[in-house]
Amino acid sequence: METTLLDRPRTTAHPPPLDWPTVADAFEVACLLRCMPLPAGPRGRHPGEPYRSTVEFNREDAALRMRQLLGRLGVPVEHEITVGGLRRRFELHRLRVPASGQAAYTTLLDSGWRQGRRELLGGPVPGASAARRVWRSRLATAAWRSALLAGGRHVRRHILGVRLTDRELAAVLVRGAALLEVPATLRPGAGCFVVSVADGADRNRILESASLHPTQAGDAS
Repeated sequence: METTLLDRPRTTAHPPPLDWPTVADAFEVACLLRCMPLPAGPRGRHPGEPYRSTVEFNREDAALRMRQLLGRLGVPVEHEITVGGLRRRFELHRLRVPASGQAAYTTLLDSGWRQGRRELLGGPVPGASAARRVWRSRLATAAWRSALLAGGRHVRRHILGVRLTDRELAAVLVRGAALLEVPATLRPGAGCFVVSVADGADRNRILESASLHPTQAGDAS
């Protein structure tokens, strides 16, 4: 029997969709990286550019969270701590994915970010399953947790905010807040975007949603 073009398997430009737990973990790692300042130089980040395999955090909790997530994704990671400063000592946490894990790392993060972003920015889906609604909320909390851990804090008496240089992540945070039933505002700052929620009940809801419960924090090794 003659085979037509319609009978042939279709090739896709992207790998198959990830399952929900994998999407959530990979999306959170991608958000953590997008919170960080872009590398110096003319290139910056552009569509299709692999995620950085080496990143430095000045907060231990952000580094441990990324290390935990990569462990769950099966991506090897090296964690190096350096101490600097004279009068005011500080720790710098450098995470590096070795060459052997970079291909899987880049594929997971690219797929996780793309799927997570689509779920949050795509709007409500008529007839969506209960599981999908639950996981959309979890993606929203993952984005806010990343921003609170690795983004620039912008706290004032009447707001809780974060400073970001990534426009797409800023939009994700605004939409994620809406899914958590919290209104958020987005405004341009000095070379950045500031996403904020009002103090009081809105702030508390975001912080409570984004917090790591003991069973989630677990062992970061």
